[in-house]
Amino acid sequence: MSDPRVSIIMRSYNEAWALKGTLPALAAQEYKNWELIVIDSGSRDGSQELIRAARPAHFVQITPQEYNPSRVMNQGMRLAQAEFGIFLNADATPQGPGWLRPLVAALQNPRVAACFGRQIPRPDCQAVFANDYDRCFGPQRESAKWDHFFSMVSSGLRRDVWSQRGFREDLQYAEDDEYTRWCRAQGYEVAYVAESVAMHSHNYTPEQSYKRSFGDARAIGKAWTGADSDFNWPRTVLLGWLSDVRHDFKFCLREQRLAGLPHAMGIRWQQRRGKLAGFRQGRQEARIALS
Repeated sequence: MSDPRVSIIMRSYNEAWALKGTLPALAAQEYKNWELIVIDSGSRDGSQELIRAARPAHFVQITPQEYNPSRVMNQGMRLAQAEFGIFLNADATPQGPGWLRPLVAALQNPRVAACFGRQIPRPDCQAVFANDYDRCFGPQRESAKWDHFFSMVSSGLRRDVWSQRGFREDLQYAEDDEYTRWCRAQGYEVAYVAESVAMHSHNYTPEQSYKRSFGDARAIGKAWTGADSDFNWPRTVLLGWLSDVRHDFKFCLREQRLAGLPHAMGIRWQQRRGKLAGFRQGRQEARIALS
């Protein structure tokens, strides 16, 4: 049997440094039956030239102000000619020629609405963020025990499920989390595919860490169906921070990176403050929308 056609959907913005590795890694995949769809948010660093040279089936250019992750991913799925949409961030570089096939294999199960692959951090990744990758994707990943976890960075969707209800375009953050929670609520499975590996990481500043945590929690707050009291300063900020620092200490000790612990403590404090503030903002917006 021939391999089914798949559509690889890539989002990019000023990531030529990564595309120089990501695009050749795609071309080297042993799974050959795919088309490339790229939506670029106005790159000015040479990314567009690299993308054109890869001869994508669709190359959509928008302005940075037009970027909304849900809208872009829905647009990519509408352009896709295949029943399987494979998402790959421009700065996520497949590791080896076997990145694509395991994702496609997982989606061939009609009960699997979405799947996501393993991510490993780049060599320059700071300890605090390397620990996050270990907890989410490592050999003993804690995320397997969480109530839900998903990452869109290197992932796949079935079109027949997405066509029932795409990504919520009123969310600027955590849209993939909300969508895959919806998939599970409909009785579908969300699969982790450890055999598919991509290299991807960011070293966020304290300000960026606060902003990202705020945005994710704001999206959660807008879609929250539990009690608002589940998020409060003692539990969300203080106890959450202490738990984070405990995890970071254990990771830094094991990896002999204790010099990175003070930095991690500061990053975690900003993340925890952002989480509570973002959730409260999201709940307020949800109440206004219902009034």
